[in-house]
Amino acid sequence: MFILSAALAASLVLVPLDDRPVTLQLPVLLGRIAGVPVATPPRTMLGNYLTFGEPDRIIAWLNARAARADAYVVSSDMLAQGGLVASRVPGVSYADAYFRLREIDRLRARNPNAWIGAFGTITRLAPTGVPAIGDASSFFAAYPAWTYLQAYANLHDPLLPSEEAGAETLRGQIGDTLLQQYLDVRARNVAIDRLLISATATGAIDRLVLGQDDAKTYGLHVPEIAQLQAAIATAGVADRATIEPGADELGMALVAHALARSAHWRPRIAVRYSTPEGAAYQDPLEFAPIDSTIDALINLCGGARVDGARAENAPDIVLYVRLPNSAAEDSVLFIAMADDWSAGRSVALADLSFEESYAAQGDFVRKLFLAGIPSHLDAYAGWNTAANSAGTALAEAIAAGAGRRLRSYDALAHREFTFMRFVDDVDYHVTVRPELNAWLEANGTSDHTYLLPDLASAVAARNRALLWPLAVMTLGQLYPNMHIAAMDITLPWNRTFETAIDARLAPNL
Repeated sequence: MFILSAALAASLVLVPLDDRPVTLQLPVLLGRIAGVPVATPPRTMLGNYLTFGEPDRIIAWLNARAARADAYVVSSDMLAQGGLVASRVPGVSYADAYFRLREIDRLRARNPNAWIGAFGTITRLAPTGVPAIGDASSFFAAYPAWTYLQAYANLHDPLLPSEEAGAETLRGQIGDTLLQQYLDVRARNVAIDRLLISATATGAIDRLVLGQDDAKTYGLHVPEIAQLQAAIATAGVADRATIEPGADELGMALVAHALARSAHWRPRIAVRYSTPEGAAYQDPLEFAPIDSTIDALINLCGGARVDGARAENAPDIVLYVRLPNSAAEDSVLFIAMADDWSAGRSVALADLSFEESYAAQGDFVRKLFLAGIPSHLDAYAGWNTAANSAGTALAEAIAAGAGRRLRSYDALAHREFTFMRFVDDVDYHVTVRPELNAWLEANGTSDHTYLLPDLASAVAARNRALLWPLAVMTLGQLYPNMHIAAMDITLPWNRTFETAIDARLAPNL
């Protein structure tokens, strides 16, 4: 991986949520686009999937190697517990988390003028789901237990009369001990999030966001959100602490905020939906309508939402959000995007057409390339939840805008970021991932969430063989005057849920 892992004097320090591309690679690449170094702890300290990160070593690294910086973006899940997956299991005590999070106070004491952004998560309803095989067989709530816990947590709180019998059955399937452990994990994590709110109130944290990881509008998280919202109100920090849908994009959003701040720029951002009713669209894995989510993301990125109707509200960036819609609506969308970039505005596209089907996403992107649009975009993201896609697109466009204003913009890094997004979000998820899963099914593996080493190695090799030629074709359509100078394709967590693509491009001679 081409990642800056340490720096004696970095402008921006990131303690990521974990080592996945979306949480580690992409925030670092945002810094490259803007020309601002982003230092992260050595990768060996961050863990990998079911092997958790090492908070105490990360704290030592912060004290020794990153004691001075202009800005910090810190995942409380990593700093306190060892990452997102670690935060979903028993193990780390509240006392341990408390003392580890005191590191934020020490960062503030050493860097009174630094900007410190922190992000935590409100525990998602489903524990990390893995089959009971290999090293995963002893993992917390391995299959089938996690499916029972997920179903139980997705019930209303309090239960509806129609849910009472099902809840009783689920409690029997889960067992009292495991259920209590799960509830204790949730309670511990709410207490940790309250610590972060207190740190924001004292000024140790400048900007705090608590992301509600995958959840609907009802379930066990609802009273937790109410508790935390009340704590924010009582602390008087509602202008600097928010609760929003999402998790994976939060690090990118705060890095974008830090980059915009370094450029003394508050991006003006307009939002355009591909359908008239788009603002009311509800992602099935989020607790708020998409327009509320995007409003919150714009604020989190350090921007201001504008309508563009008046000269003083002219946007710097126009975020287009493509929802499942008709071909006629796509034509209108294409014309509007062309008008914006012709007028000199930065255009970002969050493509949610996959929520209809991957085939629909593939069809839309083919039309997008035929119309010659992708090479004009300042940002593209098109897979995962609405918050993740919109947050990724906003962060990329803001990083480019910040770099241009700082006069340190790296156009090549920007092209590499956009290229990797199309290869990952489209080529992998639309074409390659279904083929990998079908191959696994044909060979007797129906669960793709955790693959044993030999099988993972075979699937990773297949992934490289299938994805590489598609990437070459995509680059030919996106930037025909460039070629792939180097590219690494892996399955970073030995599962097919995501791939990691690390590419370097070079101009054709």
